[in-house]
Amino acid sequence: MELARERRLLQQVLRGDADAFASLYKDNVQAVFRYIAYRVNDTHLAEDLTGDVFVRALKSINTYEDQGKPFLAWLYRIAHARVVDYYRQTVRRPQSTALEEQPIEAPGDMDATLLRRHAAKVLREAITDLTEDQQQVIILRFIEGQRIETVAEQMGKQANAIKQLQHRALHALATRLERAGFDIETVLAGMS
Repeated sequence: MELARERRLLQQVLRGDADAFASLYKDNVQAVFRYIAYRVNDTHLAEDLTGDVFVRALKSINTYEDQGKPFLAWLYRIAHARVVDYYRQTVRRPQSTALEEQPIEAPGDMDATLLRRHAAKVLREAITDLTEDQQQVIILRFIEGQRIETVAEQMGKQANAIKQLQHRALHALATRLERAGFDIETVLAGMS
């Protein structure tokens, strides 16, 4: 989203314009959902947490300070805090989505569909084994497709630190995926 449009919408929200917040929601909800879904590995939970992120954002919109960053960066911080809170409350690792719960499309290349779903499941499980920072870098860089500089800005780190986190995370993911019989480049290309 263009920063000027975003700032204009934020000013309207601060004046009580619900339609302006609805526009911000529409522009950012999918990115927040994807971010959370890869962290919790549960679609229904991700939907609940995404809704909670936007409720918290609306309630605390008066505390939002424009620092020249996209509004999405602020939403990611709220989303990250909600995921951390969730794991603190449940004191457990995320449960992977059962492959059997996924609808299987019989027409077309069924083997390719099943293989893609299995690769996605293995990737989600491998991501949950990474550190919090590594998870965030992988999701923002490869799922959301953000540049290193943008990720560094959002995480409050230097670009070189993000590169190191990314390198270590990719190495860990590659090892895990290779053990499961997958190539990391192919899997990541299929996820974006």
